[in-house]
Amino acid sequence: MVVITVSGPPGSGKSTVARKLAEVLKLRYVSAGSMFRELAERRGVDLVELSKQAERDFSIDREIDSMTITEAKAGSVVLDGHLTGWVADQADFKIYLNAPLEIRSERISVRESIPLDAALLECRFRELSEKERYKRSYGYDLEQLKGFDLVLNTASWELNDLLEISAKATLTALKVKVAVSEKRKDA
Repeated sequence: MVVITVSGPPGSGKSTVARKLAEVLKLRYVSAGSMFRELAERRGVDLVELSKQAERDFSIDREIDSMTITEAKAGSVVLDGHLTGWVADQADFKIYLNAPLEIRSERISVRESIPLDAALLECRFRELSEKERYKRSYGYDLEQLKGFDLVLNTASWELNDLLEISAKATLTALKVKVAVSEKRKDA
């Protein structure tokens, strides 16, 4: 029933790392960002427009978070999303990834085949929108990372290194939790 979260802003590499981590650890992979994109598609709007709608209608974020919590309760999963580390309280290990805005914007530009200046604007808008939205809706301060077990700047590492660091840290933390749990049983 392992639950691992990988959080961070748009373009930080959370989906890539979370997907690979799930493969390595043989866990399910679930993306809150994919859920948000699917919702935008069903509504016939882009991500920026859905973010604007979510600023006025908190039920949009609550719907995504409810699906995320359901997946966490099912267990054996790596959850990827901006808020997963805050929303999935029962997570066994929480990872937060970040990178400078310029690098994240370049990644979004390539991933979505849009001009760099458009990616930069989208990235800035989404980041500000989410920061304000989550503060108003939940009281979360996205700059406070004290609940995370591992925080990495993805601009400083190659993907294989990020994966190795994340996997080793996760496995070590899980072994420690199991050992502590067994010790408590014996006491």
